[in-house]
Amino acid sequence: MSTSTSPHQRIAVIGLGSMGYGMATSLKRAGHAVTGCDVSADAVARFVKEGGAGAKTPAEAAKDADIAVSVVVNAAQTEAILFGKDGVAETLPKDGVFISSATMDPDVARRLAKQLETTGRHYLDAPISGGAQRAAQGELTILASGSPAAFAKARPALDAMAAKLYELGDAAGQGAAFKMINQLLAGVHIAAASEAMAFAAKQGLDIRKVYEVITASAGNSWMFENRMPHVLDGDYTPRSAVEIFVKDLGIIQDMARSARFPVPVSAAALQMFLMTSAAGMGRDDDASVARMYAQVTGVKLPGDK
Repeated sequence: MSTSTSPHQRIAVIGLGSMGYGMATSLKRAGHAVTGCDVSADAVARFVKEGGAGAKTPAEAAKDADIAVSVVVNAAQTEAILFGKDGVAETLPKDGVFISSATMDPDVARRLAKQLETTGRHYLDAPISGGAQRAAQGELTILASGSPAAFAKARPALDAMAAKLYELGDAAGQGAAFKMINQLLAGVHIAAASEAMAFAAKQGLDIRKVYEVITASAGNSWMFENRMPHVLDGDYTPRSAVEIFVKDLGIIQDMARSARFPVPVSAAALQMFLMTSAAGMGRDDDASVARMYAQVTGVKLPGDK
């Protein structure tokens, strides 16, 4: 059984969206042999054009790989990539590591890990934070948990993708739980920022000046500073879509209900994202919550016709 931690590894990246593509290019830049796979043939062709290898299925991508990195949206997609038709578990060599980057319920992460580990392969629960630009720069924050053996083998890949790697436990589920705490705060902060900016517009304030003042004041948050420029520019091209927080805040409600723990603030934020999605903006940028407020209250924001 190989326990190689050679600095140069064979790595499959499954999912070449904005995050996965950046992670794949960061791995390639670090000298790894990277094979990309995506449901979009165009995304794979783009990666091949830039010097990577391409595969049509997760099974093909993972064949002979040391590491398979899954960068998809949710637990269902992760499970399909692992155990579905042409899944990674069919071909990833024994002692290979599957790195799961999706945000999911910690119980599901534990179940998938147990199922894979019984086959002699490793599972690293490693949700990510940082956005597409930091993914492309190899400067993500990775919230990881898994066995010492999984960490040891995956370290060269993790180092290439992350500026900050948090090792949060020796079993899957801990990384997922930390990520859900982050998503609770992120969703609440986006909803609060959107509410504040739309309310400022209702007061007749210059919202560019509001942005300047708040980012220099105690009411600022990372999400206010990062997302409200989308509102100022009237540009809702999705960097992170509304539906992501419909999913993640929904998971938090499920976790909280199981734990008999009240989460009224994140429950209110979930309703804001649900209303925004119901208004037809589910695939737009998550700052669209401000647009939903504007539509309901008759407020004009930049870009409104």
